[in-house]
Amino acid sequence: MDRGRLLGKRKKAGDIPLLVCVSVMVVFGCVMIYSASSYTAEVQYGDSLYFVKKQVLGAVVGFAVMAVMCFVPYSKLEKIKYPAVIVAAILLILVFVPGVGVTNYGATRWIGFGSFTIQPSEVAKYAYALFSAAYFSKNYKRVKTVKGVLPVLAVGIIFCVLIILEPNMSITMCLGLLMLAIVFLSGASLKTFAVVLIPCIAAIPVLIIAEPYRLQRLSAFLDPWSSPLDEGYQLIQSLYALGNGGLFGVGLFNSTQKYRFLPFAESDFILSVMGEELGFIGLVVFFAACGFIIWRGFLIAKRSKSRFGYLLAAGFTLVYGIQVIINALVVSGTIPPTGLPLPLVSSGNTSLIITMASMGVLYNISRGD
Repeated sequence: MDRGRLLGKRKKAGDIPLLVCVSVMVVFGCVMIYSASSYTAEVQYGDSLYFVKKQVLGAVVGFAVMAVMCFVPYSKLEKIKYPAVIVAAILLILVFVPGVGVTNYGATRWIGFGSFTIQPSEVAKYAYALFSAAYFSKNYKRVKTVKGVLPVLAVGIIFCVLIILEPNMSITMCLGLLMLAIVFLSGASLKTFAVVLIPCIAAIPVLIIAEPYRLQRLSAFLDPWSSPLDEGYQLIQSLYALGNGGLFGVGLFNSTQKYRFLPFAESDFILSVMGEELGFIGLVVFFAACGFIIWRGFLIAKRSKSRFGYLLAAGFTLVYGIQVIINALVVSGTIPPTGLPLPLVSSGNTSLIITMASMGVLYNISRGD
């Protein structure tokens, strides 16, 4: 009897190692953002802590939201699947409203209200994962047919179209991969999965050809030194940073590429600065921590006693994992350059807060609430 109570208490404790790892990652991200951005922030804003202050504020909000989601029963999220999708779609549409949408570097990916900005595509990824989990948990018998997965595909396609129009190829890729993975994990037949997979694969070259700048990025990816001062510049600087780091790195805060040689050093390409300062060994440790989060997420999904909990945990874990992998592939020159933050580490409050909230949900699922 006592043993049973003890096991029950352990179950209710939830996955503490996951929360610890996430918290350490957030703090580490603030340190790296300071290192990567202090010089640029001083030059542009007269405050070397400009980006760090924003990130710390986002982290404080993120910890609060994560704490709330740790103890709000995840089963209640199933009831808001439609409001979540509708809100995400409205936010994505608001990006195109003059005076509301915020444009930077030729892309309109944010909505702004005064000094407050939101990146709707970050919300859309998790809203889609929630909707898909809720739909398939209730309609698991219909997943064997193409007709049965159409609602999930329809929402995913609508989101992808709205995001690619911003334009934002990287998040579109993340959402497309998420859509495929969730359909597969939901138990779709091979025939149904193939019907979904083939159009997704066919869409990739179409999307690349549709925009000249994507063709230029592809060309720069194949041979960045053919345009070292233009499309190939960012990738070359990233490779310089990684190469300069060697095995053990040049030391924390000692990067040279962050002195305005490497664009977006504090956000999309912060991994390059990490590689330069911490070296190959440092990156191995970092990716081990990322792998730990992904492993714990899938373990939580596997142990969940409800179909909704399983799919929700798997979906949220996939969002994190896909984004980490794509960011690493871009920074290392393995796939064509595309802007995508490194979750929990890159500068950007929308991504940070939403990701931390999702980790709170994972912990809640691990508690069995």
